[in-house]
Amino acid sequence: MKEIYLAGGCFWGTQKFFDQFDGIVKTEVGYANGPEKAPTYEEVCADSGHAETVRIEYDETVISLTQVLKYYFMVIDPVSVNRQGHDTGIQYRTGIYFTNIDQKPEIDVVYAEEQEKYDRPLAVEVQPLKNFYSAEEYHQKYLEKNPGGYCHIPEKYFSLA
Repeated sequence: MKEIYLAGGCFWGTQKFFDQFDGIVKTEVGYANGPEKAPTYEEVCADSGHAETVRIEYDETVISLTQVLKYYFMVIDPVSVNRQGHDTGIQYRTGIYFTNIDQKPEIDVVYAEEQEKYDRPLAVEVQPLKNFYSAEEYHQKYLEKNPGGYCHIPEKYFSLA
């Protein structure tokens, strides 16, 4: 199994979106690439510096990192800074955080393809994962537990698979 960490605005919808695809083995929501201290949700909302992020474990024999990233770019506004949908703040920034440097060339190819679609720079960070702290249990699979909860991702994207 491989893993990638994707910050795509509110993590509730990002998790639900990725859970639908074959080859996605496990997802977990949490807080990434902020200070080296496990934050609470309240601290993240008060600009702790962490990004709401989904840890995605995937089976590369079923789904490639390229496909995972193409799905990711389907559901974010990649030129929006610290904002997705109605959610604003540093915790809603977009980012691709990798744990294996071997993933970087594949990330760079998909990123470059996406950049060609825009006349301004993408606001998606591409960085090594510095840290990841699991979010509180009530955030895990939140939209499954709370159907109809707010999400910046349109409902139609939750039934692509």
